[in-house]
Amino acid sequence: MRKPKFPILHIWLDELSDIVKDEGILLFMILLPLAYPALYAMIYNTETQRQLPICVIDESHCDRSRDFIRRIDATPEVKIDAYCSNMGEAQELMRRREVYGILVIPKEFNERLWRGQQAVVGLYSDLTSMLYYKVEYLAVVNVAQELNRNIKVMEHQAHTTAREEELARWPIRFEEVKMYNSAGGFAAFLIPPVLMLILQQALCLTVGMSMGRSRERFRGLVIPPTKHYKNTLAIVLGRGLVHFLIFLLMAFYMAYCITRWFGLPQLGHFWTLVGFFVPYLMACTFMAMFWSFFVYRREDCILLFVFMSIPLLFLSGASWPGVSIPAMWQAVGHFFPSTWGANAYIRIQSMGASLGDCYAEMDAIWRLTAFYFLLTCFLYMHEIRKAVGRTVLE
Repeated sequence: MRKPKFPILHIWLDELSDIVKDEGILLFMILLPLAYPALYAMIYNTETQRQLPICVIDESHCDRSRDFIRRIDATPEVKIDAYCSNMGEAQELMRRREVYGILVIPKEFNERLWRGQQAVVGLYSDLTSMLYYKVEYLAVVNVAQELNRNIKVMEHQAHTTAREEELARWPIRFEEVKMYNSAGGFAAFLIPPVLMLILQQALCLTVGMSMGRSRERFRGLVIPPTKHYKNTLAIVLGRGLVHFLIFLLMAFYMAYCITRWFGLPQLGHFWTLVGFFVPYLMACTFMAMFWSFFVYRREDCILLFVFMSIPLLFLSGASWPGVSIPAMWQAVGHFFPSTWGANAYIRIQSMGASLGDCYAEMDAIWRLTAFYFLLTCFLYMHEIRKAVGRTVLE
C-alpha cells in the first residue's frame, strides 16, 4: 500500500493500524466503553425498591408499637416479612438473605411516649446496596413523622377545634416535586457523571497502552525514528485524531443508546451535545497523551489510571457536595476534564441546558484542551530531538 504524502495522514494510518493489530488496546477502546456503561446502568437500573422484606423485633408489645409496625408495613417501600424474638434470630434471617433490614422497637417505647419523652427505634440495614438503606430509612422516617403529628394532636385534643387540629398536624402545607429526577433513584443521579468518567478513563487506558507499546517497539522512544515523525503538530494531531474520532462515536452511544435503554434523562439537544463532546474529548485525549509519557510498559497505564476512577468521581462534585471538598482537592480536580465535563453533561442531559448555561464548565474545558495540547507538543518536541539524535548515532 502506497503511503500518503502528508505526514499527518501517514501518522494517522500508522496509529490506526497499530490499534487494530493490538487486542489489548481494542479491549479498552471498544469493549470497555461499550460494555461497562451498560453493566453499570444495569446494576442501578432499579431506581427505587418496592416491598423490600424486613423483620421486626418488638420488645414493647403495646398498642402503639403494633400501630407503628402496621403503618410501616402499609408503606410501598417495605413489607414486614418476619417477627423475631431476639437479634440473633433476625441476624440469621439477614445472613440467609431472607430479609434486608431489622427494625427494633425497645421495651421502653410506649413508656417514654406516655411520659412525653423522646422514644428511639433501631433500624439495621443491609448495605450491600444503598437502595436497601434508602427505602428502609425513608419508610421509618415517614411513619415516625406521621405518628409525631398524631401524638401532638392527641395531647391538645380536648382544647382544640377541628381546624386547630389540622393546623397542628400540618402547620405548613408543602408539596414535594422532584425536579430532573422524578423517581428519586440512583441511576438518574449517578450514571450521567459516571459515563463522562468512563470516557476519560478509557481514553487514558487506550492511549497509555499505545504509548507503552511504542516504547517497547522503539527501545524507549514513543515515536519511530523515521522521516515522517519530524513534525510535532502532525504527530500530536495524527495520533490524537484516531482516539478522538473513535471515542466520539462511543460518547454518542452512551448519550443516546445507554440513556434510552435504561430510561435515563435525555433532554439535551443533538447539536448541544456535539458542542460539548468535541472540546471535552479533545481535552481528555490531550490529557491522556500527556500523562502517557509516564508510561514505560503497557501494564503501567492500569496502575496509573484505574485507581483514579473513584477519587475523580468524588472530586467532580456530582456524588459528593463540591462545597464540602477541601480547597486543595478542589484545585486538584480542576486539572481533570471529568470534573467539568460531568457537571456540564448533567446540566445538558438532565436539565436541558444550553452551552451558554454551562459557560463556566465549557470555558474550563477549552482551557484544559489548550493547556494539555501545549504540554503534549512540548514533550513530543523533546522526543523528536531524541529520535534524531539516535538516528545520527546509528
